[in-house]
Amino acid sequence: MSAKLRQFPTSACGAMVRKLLHYKGIEFETVDLDVAASEAQLAVSGVPFVAELTLPNGETIAAAERIALRLEELYPEPTIMPPDQRGLQIALERYIQNDVATELLRLAIPDLVAYFRRLSAEHEAAFRQIVDETLGVGFCTQAEGERDAITERAANLLEPFEEALAGKAFLMGRIGLADFALYGQLYTLAVSGELKLPREFPNLRAFHGRIDRISASLDDLRI
Repeated sequence: MSAKLRQFPTSACGAMVRKLLHYKGIEFETVDLDVAASEAQLAVSGVPFVAELTLPNGETIAAAERIALRLEELYPEPTIMPPDQRGLQIALERYIQNDVATELLRLAIPDLVAYFRRLSAEHEAAFRQIVDETLGVGFCTQAEGERDAITERAANLLEPFEEALAGKAFLMGRIGLADFALYGQLYTLAVSGELKLPREFPNLRAFHGRIDRISASLDDLRI
């Protein structure tokens, strides 16, 4: 029996968990949820940013960090907690999932809205409503209107990651939880089919491609 991942197709959490499952070598199937679906279907999370994983043993876990830590318990190899890095990996993952995530979501809003608009006007309206209910009324409209300021803030947040990746394949030298969290957030910037970073950031661009290849061979992850 394979695991089952319920996700929103544009979700950073879903992207993070998919790569974790590939990395751990766990077979899984995905169930894409529809933002315009019934409330019963959306009850998995209530917002389009959370993933829910049902393991082969029937256990169900929601939210990316809880999923990641449980997978590490059940499938410790290959590890996402290199020796002596557990605390730092968790702390950096939480920073990425909170401070970085909100700003990168603002940056990605125009492409996300366009994605749902292509599906239908109902999908666009549902996405806007869910985001505004979760992050504050007018979040989408503000994100669409303040592009220069948002781009600058996002660039400032990403600059330390670009620097950290200079000469390294992963943020802390060895692949870990924080790398998967950062990949998930960058995924939202690629929903158009093109990774739209606020600056060129060659190290981040290479990092994104490196993690994106995890579904292939781990030998391909060298810098």
